[in-house]
Amino acid sequence: MGTLALGALGIVYGDIGTSPLYAFREAFHHQHLDATNPVYALGVASVVFWALILIISVKYLLFVMRADNHGEGGILALTAMIMPKGSASKKLSFAVALGIFGTALLYGDGLITPAISVLSAVEGVKETTTALDSLIIPIAVVILAVLFLIQKRGTAGIGRVFGPIMVLWFATLAGLGLNQIIQRPSVLKAISPTYAYDFFMVSPMKSFLTLGSIFLVVTGGEALYADMGHFGRKPIQMTWYFAVLPALLLNYFGQAALILSDPTAAERPFFKLAPEWAIVPLVILATMATVIASQALISGAFSLTVQAVQLDYLPRIKILHTSSDHRGQVYVPLVNWLLMFGCIGLVVTFKTSANLAAAYGIAVTTTMAITTALFYILAVNRWQWSKFKALSICVPLAIIDMAFLGANIPKIPEGGWFPLIIAIFLLVQMMTWRKGRQLVAQRINRGERDINDVLDEYGTVAKVPGTAVFMFKDLGKAPPALVNNLKHNKVLHKCTLIVAVETADIPRVALEERSTVTRVEPGVFQILLSFGFTEEPNVVEALLAIKERGFDFNLDDATFFLGHESVISGKAPGMNPVFEHLFVILNRGADSAGRFFNLPNDKIFEVGSTVEI
Repeated sequence: MGTLALGALGIVYGDIGTSPLYAFREAFHHQHLDATNPVYALGVASVVFWALILIISVKYLLFVMRADNHGEGGILALTAMIMPKGSASKKLSFAVALGIFGTALLYGDGLITPAISVLSAVEGVKETTTALDSLIIPIAVVILAVLFLIQKRGTAGIGRVFGPIMVLWFATLAGLGLNQIIQRPSVLKAISPTYAYDFFMVSPMKSFLTLGSIFLVVTGGEALYADMGHFGRKPIQMTWYFAVLPALLLNYFGQAALILSDPTAAERPFFKLAPEWAIVPLVILATMATVIASQALISGAFSLTVQAVQLDYLPRIKILHTSSDHRGQVYVPLVNWLLMFGCIGLVVTFKTSANLAAAYGIAVTTTMAITTALFYILAVNRWQWSKFKALSICVPLAIIDMAFLGANIPKIPEGGWFPLIIAIFLLVQMMTWRKGRQLVAQRINRGERDINDVLDEYGTVAKVPGTAVFMFKDLGKAPPALVNNLKHNKVLHKCTLIVAVETADIPRVALEERSTVTRVEPGVFQILLSFGFTEEPNVVEALLAIKERGFDFNLDDATFFLGHESVISGKAPGMNPVFEHLFVILNRGADSAGRFFNLPNDKIFEVGSTVEI
C-alpha cells in the first residue's frame, strides 16, 4: 500500500499538485480583483477549499471512482461500461458519443497542461532578476523538447524518482503556506462557507467569472480517476487525504494570508511565499514537479490512444512497448510528436502562463460534466439504482459542474477555442473511423459463405503439410483468403486455424478466458482470442498458450494469412461523401495488422481486396 501511495503521489497528483503555481494568481489576475479588499482574498480561499472538498473528495473519491471497469478508471473505461450491446437505444448511443467527446477533450488538456505548468515554473526566475526575462520562453521550449525526446526510452527508470521528488514538492507546498498562516492565522476562518457567500455577493458577476480561474485548482481531478487502474482506489484516496489535500490547503491559505498582509503579492503569490534566498531552489524544484506532472499527462495520452485503438475508435497506429516488465508502459510516436509540437507551439504563441490560463479549463470542465452524466447513466442502467437515488447524487454534482463550465465559457474567445477545436477534430475522426469500419464489415459480410459449406465444396482438394493461420473476425464464415486458396491453388493445409481477435469491454481478460477453440473438421479449427482494451493483442503468444493445453499444431512452419482491404469512396449509401473521403485517408494511414497483432514479418502473406463504401 505504501509503495502504491508513493507512486500515486508521483504520477496521479502531478497535475493538481502544480496548480498552486498559477491558480490563485489567476483568480485575481483574470477578473482584476481588488487585492486590497480582504473579502476577495478570504472569498477565493473559501471557494478553493470547498471546490477541493466537493469536486475531488466527494465527487471523484467518494462516488465516481466506484465506477471502475474491472479496476480501470477514466472516461473511456466508463464509456466502455455503458456501450450498448446488440440493438442500441438512441439515448445510449448519444451517451457513448458524449464519452468519446470527453475523451477527445482530454487530448486538448494534455496539450495545455505541460505548456502552462513548465512555463509557470520557469517564470519564477522573475522574482530574482529581470535579466533572464527574454530567456523564459527558450528555456521552457528546451525543457519541453527534452521531455518529449526522451519518451521513446521509456519512463521506468525515471519513474522511480518521481515519488520522492513529489514528496519534497508537497512538503515544500505545506511549509511555505504554513509559514504565512502562522503569521496570520485569521485566514483560517475562510473555511466557513459564509466567506464564499460574501465573495459572490460583493460583485456577483465578477465573482462568478472568477470561478473560471478558481477551477484551475481542481483540473487534475479527472487524472485521479484515469489512473485508478495503475494504483487502485485505496492508495489514491489515502494519498489524497493524508498528504495532497493538507499540503494544497496549507499552500492556498498561505497565499491568501500573504495577500491579506501584502496586496501587491497577488501578482505572483506562490513565489512570494518563499524568502529571496530560496527562489532559485524553488524554481528548480517547481520545474521538476511540472515535468513530472507533464510526464503523467503524456503517458496518459499514450494509454488513452491504445484504449481508443483497441475499442476501434482510432486507426491502428505504431505502438511501442518500452518495458518488458510492465506491459502498460507504451510509447506512441505519432501522439508524442503531435503533443511536442503542440505544446511548444502553445508556449511560443501564448508567451506567458497567464495567457495560457485563458485557454485552460474549458476542456476539463466539459469532461467533468460529461463524467457526471455518464455516471448517472451507469448508476441507473447497470447498477439498477433508482432514478431518485441517482439524481439526488448527480444533480448537486452537475450544478457544480455547470457553474464552473459556465464561468469558463467566456474564455473561449480568449484561447479556450483551441482545446475545443482539437476535441471536435478528434471526435470527427473517431466517429468517422468507427462508422467506416462498420460499413467495411457490412460490405465484406455480403459475400461471405459459411465455413462448412466451403469445406464441403472443396472436400477433395489436396492436403499440404504445414500450418495456415487465417486472421478473420467473423467466425462461422470462410475467410476470403481461404476461399481464394482453395479455389485457385486447390490445396488446404493439414492444420488450418481461423483466428478472430475481439476486444472486450473490460481492461484485462484472464488468461483462462483468453481463448475459445472450436473444431470445424479434422485439422480445421476456429479460435476466438479475447483481449482487454488496455492489453497488447499478441496473437502468437496466445496461440502458444493454446498449444500448451494440448492442441496439436506447429507455429514454427506457420503462414499467417491477412486480408488487406483497399477502401474506395463509392456511391453506395452509408456515409456523407466528406466523411467517406476522410475514412479512406485514415484507412490508408493505418498501421499494418501484422505489426498490430505482433505477427512475425517473415511469415505473413497478405491477400488484397477492394471495398467500396
